[in-house]
Parts: sequence; structure tokens; C-alpha cells
Amino acid sequence: MDLHILDHRLKVTSICKDGLMNFTHPLIKLIFLRNRTRCKFFSLTETPENYTVVLDEEGFKDLPVSEHLQVEGGTWLPLNVVSNGHTSSSSQAVGVTKIAKSVIAPLAEQHVSVFMLSTYQTDFILVREKDLPVVIHTLEEEFSIYREEGGEPIPVHGKDVQNGFHKNGKEAIKLTVHPVLSPQNQFCVMSLDPDTLPAIATTLIDVLFYSGSSKDGAHPTQALDCIKFFSFSLIDGYISLVMDTETQRRFPSNLLFTSSSGELWRMVRIGGQPLGFDECGIVAQISQPLADADISAYYISTFSFDHALVPEDDISSVIDMLQQQR
Repeated sequence: MDLHILDHRLKVTSICKDGLMNFTHPLIKLIFLRNRTRCKFFSLTETPENYTVVLDEEGFKDLPVSEHLQVEGGTWLPLNVVSNGHTSSSSQAVGVTKIAKSVIAPLAEQHVSVFMLSTYQTDFILVREKDLPVVIHTLEEEFSIYREEGGEPIPVHGKDVQNGFHKNGKEAIKLTVHPVLSPQNQFCVMSLDPDTLPAIATTLIDVLFYSGSSKDGAHPTQALDCIKFFSFSLIDGYISLVMDTETQRRFPSNLLFTSSSGELWRMVRIGGQPLGFDECGIVAQISQPLADADISAYYISTFSFDHALVPEDDISSVIDMLQQQR
């Protein structure tokens, strides 16, 4: 298999709910006006706490400096696993499950923190730029590694990045087993032809900017709660949306498409308190049991918490499996 280091340098940011009005103009530009921005990697995810915006350096220039904007200090690079010339999502099982043992677990063992972004098309593994030498040395036995430059894949070898390489410690990781919660929403993972984006513009603006309520800011406290979760990604011309079925009904049914099975997903929300960015192994402690059980999962990290989406039929066994870890 091949591992591609994509040609994007990313910032991970958070906009607080009360400050969203300061960002509506640049966000609308980044979502709808592709000819007005050089941004090629944009993802916005709304959770009960905040809006997580992951975007490249060109897009980041469009965000105003504000007390309502938090920025994680590092620069992140997106990795993508490719098998037989196609992204890993083309195989039968989808999501982080397929890369749990080959990518996620080895990086956790080397104390490399990852930020996951699963989309309808594929899975992006974000790593800090400063950790790239460790990433390459850790994964080069399993993968042929390429760095994309100007659309061309350039082979990368460990000897090419020896400057700055250091193992991130050899001691065993002391994992914090975080609590998990499963809200009752049913979720869809969908896509959209970019040319039809204007046709859903008013609905998308309404969902993103005008659908808030006081209860959205509350933390879910029990398994029966529904939570606000909506994710929109526009990455290298491909659109991915994650929404619950209630929100889906607001969109024209003939424009959004999903897999032929039309599968519904349930969420596992990871973390009792905000997780931060320095702890390693959070994705691994969720994805490895799912891989052992051969359960597909989409995984979306946000500024405060992590979220795994598993097939609705598997949610009970997944929760039992993760509770046993505690």
C-alpha cells in the first residue's frame, strides 16, 4: 500500500458559538465562492460546544483575527492511504477501521498525536509537521511513502528526513481511557456534486448559521440525548457531508447521495472533558477494537472531542466493547 503526504499545510481552529457572526462572510466565501479563494482544503464541523474549522494556509488567511477564534499552534499535514491506485475508501470496509493497525496504532506507539477527518470519499490522518520524520520512519516498512508536490507524487525515504528525526520516547504509553457517549441521532454520510452546491445554498446557510438554539450549547449527559452535529468538507473539489436524519430531511433528496446501501450510522462520542491535542492513542483505543471486530467506522476529530460513526446495527456491541475497556 502507498501512503501519500498531501500537498496541504493545515491549521486546526475553533470558533465559539457566540462569535460565529464575525465569521459568516469568510465562511460563506470558503464554502460557496471557490473562484474567490485559493483554499483547497476546508472542513467545518458544528458540535454542541463550538465550530471546528480545519483549513489550509490560504483559507486561514481569510479568517479574521478575533477573540472568538482559537488556533491550535502547530501546522498539520494530511496523510492518505492509497491501495492499488485508489484511496482506501474504495475497499469493502470503510473508514478508520482499515488503517487502525497499519497506521494509527504504530503512530500511537511512537507518541505521535493524530487528528482524524473521515469523509464520504476517504480518511485523512492529520499529523503535526514537526512529527513528520517520526511518521516516515515508523511507517516506511509498511508503506511506500510519497509526498505530493504540485500534483506529482515524489517518493520519500527515511534517509531523506534524517535531519530532525528523533523517537518520541520509548516508554509505554499510559492511556487514559476516556468515557464514551452514544446520542440517539441517526446519521448519514453523504456527498454532493460541487456543481449543484448553489442549489442547496440557502438550506446549507440556514443549517450552519441560523439553526442554533440555547439547548445546543448544553453538554449531552445521557445516552438518550440527541446532539447537534453537522460536518461539511470541501477538499480538492470533493464535498462530504455528515448530518443526522432530521437535518437531512431539510435538503432536496435528489441532490445528496450516499452509498447504495443507504446505511445509517450511530455516533460514539469520546471524552468527558475536552481532549486537547497532545495526548496520543485516543484514536487507537477506539479504532483497534473496531478493527478486531471488523466493524467499519468513520472518525471525525474536533477541537474539543472525538466522534466515531459506526453502523446502526453495531452500536450496542460497540458500546459494550468500549465500556469493557474501562
